[in-house]
Amino acid sequence: MTRIPLSLRAARRLHLAAQGLLLKPRRATGPQALLAAISRMSLLQIDTIHVVARSPYLVLFSRLGTYPINWLDEALARGDLIEYWAHEACFLPRGDFALVRHRMLEPEKMGWKYRAHWMREHQQEIEALLSHIEHHGPVRAADFEHPRKGSSGWWDWKPHKRHLEGLFTDGRLMVRERRNFQRVYDLARRVMPDWQDERDLLPRPDAERRMLENSARSLGIFRPGWLADYYRLRHVALSPLLAEWQQRQQIIAVDVEGLGEMWVHHSLAPLLDRACSGRLRATHGAVLSPFDPVVWDRKRAEQLFGFRYRLECYTPAPKRQFGYFVLPLLWRGELVGRMDARMARRDGVLEIIGLWLESQVRVGQSMIDGIQTMISDFACWQGATRIVCGQPPQALAVRWGKGWEIPGMPVVC
Repeated sequence: MTRIPLSLRAARRLHLAAQGLLLKPRRATGPQALLAAISRMSLLQIDTIHVVARSPYLVLFSRLGTYPINWLDEALARGDLIEYWAHEACFLPRGDFALVRHRMLEPEKMGWKYRAHWMREHQQEIEALLSHIEHHGPVRAADFEHPRKGSSGWWDWKPHKRHLEGLFTDGRLMVRERRNFQRVYDLARRVMPDWQDERDLLPRPDAERRMLENSARSLGIFRPGWLADYYRLRHVALSPLLAEWQQRQQIIAVDVEGLGEMWVHHSLAPLLDRACSGRLRATHGAVLSPFDPVVWDRKRAEQLFGFRYRLECYTPAPKRQFGYFVLPLLWRGELVGRMDARMARRDGVLEIIGLWLESQVRVGQSMIDGIQTMISDFACWQGATRIVCGQPPQALAVRWGKGWEIPGMPVVC
């Protein structure tokens, strides 16, 4: 088998091309651009932390540039997207309901996401809740009071929230929309009225095969071990599948500098020739979410980009190396650093608590200006008019000082 030699830089750029992060985005012209970006990624992971922008909105901003965040909320409410456990909790294209339906029908295999004993012990209450939704319409967890005032924490969820989460995982309820980022639950048959298990259900092996195909396409270039993590699949036989894909010319074998054998999805074949000859340019710079597909597999990010990254918001403060919510910085095809930041929305200020560049990065004036511009764009999109700097590297501090004002009108996030 002949493998095409490929530089590590070219491999990185092919991956970013597949993710929509290689070139500076054109102005997003409408909601279809958002749906196209999600389809390109296959999944859009959800997280509720909003020290800066909430993760799904930030992932889309990294690819679309400035856009109205209500596009995402409206796409879910229209039914263009669904929500379910994929990599983790994710938005998916509506057409991919078939890929996750088998998980709903086997909720006991979903680990901590489904407490079978809880659902059995509270069956009568749960049936009453379903009846209430049937007759009175969609509900939020916030619609129900907690019987123990002042309790807090994951395991102190009020009973109805646990009921709703269980019913969401076992597929009897789905998310109709989100209000202020809170899930609004409705009966699955009302959210997916055209679906019939008897007619439309895919067997698990077929669904997982399609997940792996999506993973290969969205990664663009990959090692076999990277595929299963994209949808958090377990116990999948990859060797025969890769052999079949190669025979059908769905993937192209390459030999990547320092990484060895890898595969390129056939959708990137037009870019592969340019990559091999060094003509594949990377022009984009972006602040990334910790839950961006480029970095959510920490091992893959380290292998492909040499970027060792850990989200430290769940680490006790004295043990943090960088900060609470550190955002990777992408610059022209490389992960060049990270930034700990928080958004003070009332004051219109983005505070850069700390910023660190990778040790191998060669800092030039174009990079300094580029990082400043991409941080300004990121802050402006969230409604900031000013940026305050903590302790940036010396090369940046000389230029940035204690911060800067953002010209122009902000777009409120």
